[in-house]
Amino acid sequence: MKVVIVGGVAGGATTAARLRRINEDAEIVVFERSGFVSYANCGLPYYIGGVITDEEELTLQSPESFKERFNVDVFVAHEVTKINADRKTVTVKSLVTGREFEESYDKLVLSPGARPAQPKMLATDCDKVFTLRTVEDTKKIEKYVKANDPKTAVVAGGGFIGIEMAENLVDMGVKVTIVQMMPQMLPVIDEDMACQVHTALREGGIDLRLNTTALGFEEDGNQVKTLIQDADPITADMVIMAIGVTPDTVLARDAGLELGLGGSIVVNERMETSAPDIYAVGDAVQIKNFVTGANALIPLAGPANKQARIVADNICGIDSVYRGSLGSSVVKVFNITAAVTGLNEKAAKAAGIDYERVVLSPNSHASYYPGGEPMTMKVLFEKSTLKIIGAQIVGPSGVDKRIDVLATAIMAGMTAADIKELDLAYAPPYSSAKDPVNMAGFMIENIGAGRVKQFHWNDLKNLPKDGSVTLLDTRTPEEREEDGYAEGFELNIPVDELRERIAEVPVGKPVYVMCYSGVRSYIACSILAQKGFDCYNFSGGFRFYDIVKELI
Repeated sequence: MKVVIVGGVAGGATTAARLRRINEDAEIVVFERSGFVSYANCGLPYYIGGVITDEEELTLQSPESFKERFNVDVFVAHEVTKINADRKTVTVKSLVTGREFEESYDKLVLSPGARPAQPKMLATDCDKVFTLRTVEDTKKIEKYVKANDPKTAVVAGGGFIGIEMAENLVDMGVKVTIVQMMPQMLPVIDEDMACQVHTALREGGIDLRLNTTALGFEEDGNQVKTLIQDADPITADMVIMAIGVTPDTVLARDAGLELGLGGSIVVNERMETSAPDIYAVGDAVQIKNFVTGANALIPLAGPANKQARIVADNICGIDSVYRGSLGSSVVKVFNITAAVTGLNEKAAKAAGIDYERVVLSPNSHASYYPGGEPMTMKVLFEKSTLKIIGAQIVGPSGVDKRIDVLATAIMAGMTAADIKELDLAYAPPYSSAKDPVNMAGFMIENIGAGRVKQFHWNDLKNLPKDGSVTLLDTRTPEEREEDGYAEGFELNIPVDELRERIAEVPVGKPVYVMCYSGVRSYIACSILAQKGFDCYNFSGGFRFYDIVKELI
């Protein structure tokens, strides 16, 4: 059996390695158009920033090491230009010599990846405008930085690469402006959770321009102007284009393979394309959202590696299927971490799911152990079943641990009752006896059972202003003096005084209660509800209100 793989990196290289591990006799040939067959493209911003100093740390395998360890023939700087499915060959061109030839296959695996999105309206032929996708892109940026010592830069785009590049440029002493067309950074999370990301970027010294559209670029002497819609241009020494990626599927399209979302390659659960004996993996393929089952594009290294393993298994006769992706992601933003898994609110609404969410602010570890800091957790669940369908977390530490537990819970179909019972490791430097994930389960279960009713930040503007409801702040007067309070929450009764002062709460009116994190207001609601009050707890507390008040 002869397997030809088009493209390396996560999908192609992993397919080749897995194939060899389970079939020692197969002939395996990889064609990669760049100069590197296997590299950590997620680490490229950190190489530019000097966090990763050794280039060899990024290039995980070379053609020589692949041949030595896996007996795989790897040809870099070779581009597959055509698939001849009728005679089961591909046309290959050497990008060094220009020689063209045909290579036969029994099985063909496409792993072309994605290319940086470049809208036609953006002129990007300026030599000071860069994209970042390959090692060659990295070297080009590195060479420019060393030769020109830039002091200013514009980063166009607010996703993972944009944020990582902006942070690394700042760490190099470059003054960075981020231009983001959308009203928020990191569109994979909800706007309320993105507020903390905005704060971290601004505190890191970045000039953040949201709701700002870049129209194009113009040379300006030794600098480049970023042309902005309805605003003055931004002049800088360099520009990084990071506005997303597009499936690189010209080869598949020309071969007549079925295409889907955004021109991606349609595959089944076995990663088979519409053509016999042709498989596809990675950023170029259309997959399923694990929660909704809807078609999705999720260009991440984790899914690509799993898909590669599944392709290799199926080629070798091992029945294996890909069940879809949660899009679990994490990113460092200066001194905080932002992470997401499963559905956000936008996706849940689009899928027609009747959902609710809880917001909590637990410490990363036991509050009595030094160094614990609060993180903001938002967990989405289906109302009828209390099944966990998504989560977002932002905070200084402990974020990645909890998002991974919640991703596992979603994959396992767990409900609030399940996650509250999870037996998670505890020691004061690492967690609390009731882990934040357990706490989310407790909260969701209470809401599902009707023991607690809640309201959210986006409900505040709709609360009656005619005195027909009571707005109660259960923090201390000192907290209110130091931190302020939400508009309308004039009535202040600290929770520890509520039983003695309950007569101050007007009877016959719904009571909306707030505290710092949502814990004391929950206790207050328990007291009031048992005394006959119709009580609602503010989700996330004043801390969350203070984070998102720019949206209210």
